[in-house]
Amino acid sequence: MEHLRLHPGTLWPAVLCQTAHALRLGALRPIETIQTLLEEGGVRFLVRQVASLARKEETRQAREVEVGAGSAVNPFLPYDPDLFVAELSDTHVALLNKFNVIDHHLLIVTRCFKPQEALLEFADFVALAACMAEFDGLGFYNGGAQSGASQRHKHLQIVPLPLGESGPPLPIESVLRPGGMEGPIGTVPGLPFLHAFARLELAPAASRHAAHAAFDCYHALLEAAGLRAIEVNGELHQSAPYNLLVTRRWMLLVPRYSECVEGISVNALGFAGSLFVRDAAQMDVIKRLGPMSVLQRVAVPAAVGQ
Repeated sequence: MEHLRLHPGTLWPAVLCQTAHALRLGALRPIETIQTLLEEGGVRFLVRQVASLARKEETRQAREVEVGAGSAVNPFLPYDPDLFVAELSDTHVALLNKFNVIDHHLLIVTRCFKPQEALLEFADFVALAACMAEFDGLGFYNGGAQSGASQRHKHLQIVPLPLGESGPPLPIESVLRPGGMEGPIGTVPGLPFLHAFARLELAPAASRHAAHAAFDCYHALLEAAGLRAIEVNGELHQSAPYNLLVTRRWMLLVPRYSECVEGISVNALGFAGSLFVRDAAQMDVIKRLGPMSVLQRVAVPAAVGQ
């Protein structure tokens, strides 16, 4: 049984305290960005562009850390104690994201190594639900390298809402009006790619009931999206890469076709309506193609698997 170690009401103060500590020591390296709103398909996408040449160098360093994920380097074993925020449970800890674009971006990391391609387990949702009970945020998971995962060690993530300085708190919510949902699982007409969507009501207090509700919803979405469990070295993995987004109100799962469009990497935050580009040339690509079209190119065509 997964036991919570997080005491109610302590996570957000710990985030603020550890952020100040990590900034003071240089352990936390925020990437400054310029925010632009681009509208397509009824969504006002928030696109962040690196603000300076110095920060571009930091994104290069961050990418080198990501590339190191394929080697023996694992930034989570051991993790940097200056980035440690809280003990979440017997199986998970919360860490600050070292190269953060969004303030107070947390990583929900397994204590022992598990691959990022492994299916999420009940223990993962116990830890996620504990965080979501502490503040209104967007939880997400990049299931594999083709979905934008930058580390092989399993970790969920959560960022506080709103996502940006202007615009809606969560841009994608402007089109999340499910159509044809006879049951709890369905699709959203405004999303032009394969996906599965569900309404969700997570209690504002951490509980095993909330974790079970999210865990059951996750498996229903996997099935609806045509993904299945496959056994790899005695462990259950996903049959294809995907992104998962979780709020207190809904859950969205999007199977992935590729990681990039013309060199622009897209992870789960893209499907929340938040994209990141490294320079003006990449911003021009987003403007030329349109942000919803970018998502369409990295996702699986809607006709596949339906």
